[in-house]
Amino acid sequence: MPLWLELVIRVGGVLVAFLTLPLLVGQAEHKVMAHMQGRLGPMYAGAFHGWAQLVADGIKFVQKEDVTPRDADRAVFRLAPAVALVPYLLVLLVIPLGPDDLVGQPLDIGLFFVLAVVGVGVVAVLMSAWASANKYSLLGGLRGAAQLLGYELPLVLAAASVAMAAGTLSLSGIVEAWQPWWLIWQAPAMVVFFVAGLAEIRRPPFDMPVADSELVFGYMTEYTGLRFAFFLLAEYVGIVVIAALTTVLFLGGWQGPFADAQLGWLWTLLKVFAVAFVIIWLRVSYPRLREDQLQRLCWLVLVPASLAQLVLTAAVRVAL
Repeated sequence: MPLWLELVIRVGGVLVAFLTLPLLVGQAEHKVMAHMQGRLGPMYAGAFHGWAQLVADGIKFVQKEDVTPRDADRAVFRLAPAVALVPYLLVLLVIPLGPDDLVGQPLDIGLFFVLAVVGVGVVAVLMSAWASANKYSLLGGLRGAAQLLGYELPLVLAAASVAMAAGTLSLSGIVEAWQPWWLIWQAPAMVVFFVAGLAEIRRPPFDMPVADSELVFGYMTEYTGLRFAFFLLAEYVGIVVIAALTTVLFLGGWQGPFADAQLGWLWTLLKVFAVAFVIIWLRVSYPRLREDQLQRLCWLVLVPASLAQLVLTAAVRVAL
């Protein structure tokens, strides 16, 4: 197969995943939240249980007026949604779906690349907050910056633990080195990574930057139409990315109970959607954390736990 054709197929597959998986997660969130709260959720769009609700929402956003505040920094204001969305597309390029290079672009330093790109999210928050010329947006942006910069540390330390255990920064290499007993050995790192990942994508109960009861809608207050939809899409893509990284780093990726490499992609997707369900469940079950509680959890719980896990991992590696 020509190199250019292989490249087109790989990038095309990642784009399809980028556009479809967030819609599936969003639709699942609508229905799961509804049933947890004793409701039906979407039922009419698309006829069968409202399967086309998010498609209808997307069409609605496209038709809405695109308003830019008079005092806003127009260039930065309009660029911020793209800065929030594009990093997740780049991350999806290097997350392996299955064995035998079933990945958009295999990288030997895939984990390093992922952690570096995910950190760009704070730039989008600050851009949208500052450029909006709105005090509520600015407060939300400052909250978001404090939250994202703080939770990046336990996120990186937890990922470093599993990379040290596997002896590689390649995401595919980590999956190949993974063993079932890691579910116990690396369990603290998995919990830290998952919680820090929720904070990085600003999902409840870590949604202080967009607290509607206090800040209208935080750094997204002044956004309308398609640009607002891009921020929402970034949130759902973020769910897919955090679920996929948790799956690849801590749950064995494509490894399943049967040694059939042809079904590896299926095991990966099943694990990703299972982790996404937990993310949705946490949104329904827990109230929003206060700012002091959020920072205390980061610096007094997650950071010490991740450092202790690093020491444990190093000790086990030396012993083995």
